[in-house]
Amino acid sequence: MISWGTLPKPIIALSPMADMTDSPFCRIAKEFGWPVVFREMVSSEALVRESAKTLHMAAFHEEERPLIQQIFGKDPLIMARAAEIIEKNFAPDGIDINMGCPVYKIVSDFNGACLMKDPARATAIVREMKKAVQAPISVKIRLGWSDPTECLDFVKQLEEAGAELITIHGRTRAQGYSGVADWEMVGRAKQQVSIPVLCNGDIHTPEKVFEALKISGCDGALIARGALGCPWFYQHYAEIRDTGVRQTEITPAFRADVVLRHAQLHMAEYGPRGITTFRKHLSWYFKGIEGIKSFRTELMQVNSMERLQELLAQFVADSGTASGI
Repeated sequence: MISWGTLPKPIIALSPMADMTDSPFCRIAKEFGWPVVFREMVSSEALVRESAKTLHMAAFHEEERPLIQQIFGKDPLIMARAAEIIEKNFAPDGIDINMGCPVYKIVSDFNGACLMKDPARATAIVREMKKAVQAPISVKIRLGWSDPTECLDFVKQLEEAGAELITIHGRTRAQGYSGVADWEMVGRAKQQVSIPVLCNGDIHTPEKVFEALKISGCDGALIARGALGCPWFYQHYAEIRDTGVRQTEITPAFRADVVLRHAQLHMAEYGPRGITTFRKHLSWYFKGIEGIKSFRTELMQVNSMERLQELLAQFVADSGTASGI
């Protein structure tokens, strides 16, 4: 199990992202040195119902460790039972509670960020889960539902309930993903507690990690969309930390090789339909590269591993310059 308080600082971790941070993606990320990965959220109610699909989502390979499994739900006792099931079946290094997801289908049923509107329920969830499992409990939140100062009291209540780490996305639920993440407000919340706090939101490049940590004063950062199509994000961060500049050049051949390995893992995990669901990753891997519009169109229609290999070989052959993130 992980010990957040004794981990080397800053803690740079891969954020849980629905439909994205599954086992294949986390295994590829681990190749590039990520110290900690958070797996995509799973439903507490589905776990308690013993949903085969949900249990499969929570399964992982040992090379993914240290790994934190995120779960969501609104009922303290169901959340506690779900945590027990996760710990008994998979023994992740920690369990994270989603109290920050802003999407309607989650908050409409009083899950995710909606829990920030009911601190009594939110803290009851933490307490019941703490009683149920040995794994450390962390929580991911936003600045608030609509008022960005709501987090200031909320984090103190979470710490008192037993949370051992808190991640704060620098926007309110009302903002969704619009506007700019307020790292300064995240820092104000960090000052209210003694447990580690991770900063999240708008850290889209390795260079931004340093800026976010300087402004927020946080113990680390949770990287979300910045890592999509860029599992080598942490490697670049570490290079900048150690030498001042990125060392690894993301050439077309390098990119194609990572994409192919990721696709192979994805196919092994999901079977024949995997090539279709892998398209969402392809859109991120080739986002922002100029002059390949027709190539991207073909990628979004790929329907076999053989065709993907052909397209990647074509990409490498047609590219004369390196492409970074």
